[in-house]
Amino acid sequence: MAENNFENLKKIITPAGLEVNSNYLKIGGKFIKSFFVFSYPRYLSSGWFDSLINLPNLFDIAIFMNPVDTGLALKNLRRKTAQIQSQISDQQEKGLVRDPMLETALRDVEGLRDSLQQAQEKLFGIGVYIALYADTLDDLARLESQIISQMEAKLVYIKPALFQQLDGLLSILPLGQDKLSVNQPMDSGPISSFFPFVSDSLTSDQGILYGINRHNNSLVIFDRFSMENANQVVFAKSGAGKSFATKLEIIRSLMMGVDVIVIDPENEYQRLAESFAGSFFNISLSSHEHINPFDIPIIPENETPADVLRSHIVNVAGLLKLMLGKVTPEEDALLDRAVTETYASREITTDEDFSKAKAPLLEDLETILRNLEGGKGIAERLYKFTKGSFSGFVNQPTNVDINNRLIVFSIRDLEDELRPIAMYVILNFIWNLIRAKLKKRIMIIDEAWWMMKYEESASFLFGLAKRARKYYLGVSTITQDVEDFLRSPYGRPIITNSSLQLLLRQAPATIDIIAKAFDLTEAEKSYLLTAEVGNGLFFAGRRHIAIQIIASYFEDQVITTNPQQLLEEKGK
Repeated sequence: MAENNFENLKKIITPAGLEVNSNYLKIGGKFIKSFFVFSYPRYLSSGWFDSLINLPNLFDIAIFMNPVDTGLALKNLRRKTAQIQSQISDQQEKGLVRDPMLETALRDVEGLRDSLQQAQEKLFGIGVYIALYADTLDDLARLESQIISQMEAKLVYIKPALFQQLDGLLSILPLGQDKLSVNQPMDSGPISSFFPFVSDSLTSDQGILYGINRHNNSLVIFDRFSMENANQVVFAKSGAGKSFATKLEIIRSLMMGVDVIVIDPENEYQRLAESFAGSFFNISLSSHEHINPFDIPIIPENETPADVLRSHIVNVAGLLKLMLGKVTPEEDALLDRAVTETYASREITTDEDFSKAKAPLLEDLETILRNLEGGKGIAERLYKFTKGSFSGFVNQPTNVDINNRLIVFSIRDLEDELRPIAMYVILNFIWNLIRAKLKKRIMIIDEAWWMMKYEESASFLFGLAKRARKYYLGVSTITQDVEDFLRSPYGRPIITNSSLQLLLRQAPATIDIIAKAFDLTEAEKSYLLTAEVGNGLFFAGRRHIAIQIIASYFEDQVITTNPQQLLEEKGK
């Protein structure tokens, strides 16, 4: 019965037909060509094999290592030594110029004899076979040319198994049968350079699936909170898939119990929030959702009210400087005093219990400024935010409910000049919540270059990235305007304070800036210039790989921003 089952299994997995030619095979719709390595250089450096293994093409490699009896090897090496010495003596008798190649060969053979005699080395017969797969003969020829040129650059030479393609395929299959038997003698030192597991692996038993490792087709399963910090930066040109990759991470992080907060500049995350019963707040001049930047922060358990209030006043002063533009040192000092007095007018001081006090509004600060000497000019500049055209934006009590695992703040409907201010207000609001309760969270800041354009907001973002680890928070900074981001004095420090980096396809105008910031090789630069959507480089500390981001059908339906796909769904 078992034999019949095995026969049935063989019939199921056996292809319907096999076309055998002198230099290739055809199985179904695939063309296959087998090769063997027949020559190696004198020295094989460690890791020389990884350039072949890490090619993003479809091929198989089989390595056969057959131990050679040490006694027989010593006997053959003794005979080889006698032959070489005889050749050298013959040339000397004829008065010929010495041959360095023969002398080098003699030293190598003698060194190997000593190592074998002292049991420091063992000798093996090594057979290395490669099978290439392609959909057309032209593709097969191109792949063959690429691999041959790459190997010859390392002085490793391969040949196709002419009239032995079937034996070549059988040697490649995991049957343990060396049908070609093209072996080269090699001791254990050079053999170690064949070690195939040279690609960085980011597969662990914790974390979420980020994508597929293009080097070795393994899964990239990683927990960002296992690093020294959980921060991440994502750089890519428009349409390269940065928002798609981020949404995918959000979905999978929610499944693992991580809370997510998003600052969305283009309403790209609204559909995601609605699909997962998240909270979506549209912050604009006419929206019903408001955040009061003067809200009283919640006091964390391990911090004093005085320190929290002082820190909050500094953040509010930073926001005011962002709203006012250029501020002189005198105005800066006046603002600090005015903010302190504004809180004091509501009995919110460092020596009072202000946990139940009512928060002031921006218009209260304006009133204080008008009554301070030298403050009238600043009050006039704040007028448009208190009673002018921008009054519905930051001069209202907070009315948003943030008791949800997925929270999205949209600022799409705000004017460009208000976006950095909105990001600052929202980030400060979120930061106060994060400090109040220790919880595993991720904060997504899309199009962060808006904040990097202004020193106050860039400084705030850098401080957030630097302090996030203490509060179990991972900050993801996403941008397509790499030049503006890195031009800021806080751009590079944010990168160095981010253990994870994701680089997708880049524009030619910015690739040199990216290469300098991340110390990319020429091959990595070329890869980022030609990478397809959803493909790029993923850095986790010192390890980095080429990654392909793949979503399931359900995930793709929820997170796609492809206009054509969205129109097709509406038409159904």
